[in-house]
Amino acid sequence: MHLELPNTRLASLKDFARHYLMIVLSILTALGLEAWIEHTHHAHAAAEASQRMNSELHKVLDNIKQSTAMNKKNLAMLLALDTQVSADLKANLDNATINRKIQANRDNFLLNSNWPTMSSVAWDTALADQSAGWLDANALQRYSTAYTAEQELGTWLQHDSTLVLNAPHLVDTLTDLQTVHPVDPYDFLRSLKQMEMMLSSMVSHLDYAAKRIAPAVDGSAVSKPAST
Repeated sequence: MHLELPNTRLASLKDFARHYLMIVLSILTALGLEAWIEHTHHAHAAAEASQRMNSELHKVLDNIKQSTAMNKKNLAMLLALDTQVSADLKANLDNATINRKIQANRDNFLLNSNWPTMSSVAWDTALADQSAGWLDANALQRYSTAYTAEQELGTWLQHDSTLVLNAPHLVDTLTDLQTVHPVDPYDFLRSLKQMEMMLSSMVSHLDYAAKRIAPAVDGSAVSKPAST
């Protein structure tokens, strides 16, 4: 900021007061203009960050919903097979008969689980360039909750989702089915239960994450008002 002092002689207190007032007004105007420009910049940066995060979370939410639908479809097929085998065992059918029925529906025994593609690039960028700090407190809370939910879901999928599975045994069971080799009905039922538990738990975690992400997608970011 540059101020030019008067180069004329101040003849009276009134002249001094007038020049002093002009200087004060100039300073206040410059400070106000600077604050307005800074606020406008922050509001624009916050709006852009919000748009990027909304777009990113929309895609994440869509991917979660697609994965949930696919996992529910696989789970339904396994449950139908479970119902069939359980009913045959309860009816005391012989193993050969049960095996024929299992083989007839072996394509429903899927060792599949669908994981959604997730991203947090927009959130990481907002934190790095500090535009996240210029969001309204409520909007910031929604985004923070959404990305935390995404991170927790990713951690669960990578480390905990398959804890109930005996992978080698499941592969052995699948191999027996594909080669039309007889399987023990009770052993096969245990394999079914493992996959059912895993998929059921995955669907639950996906649904929970989607519910925590949705408010951020539905809300909008607002820049903080300039301090007065």
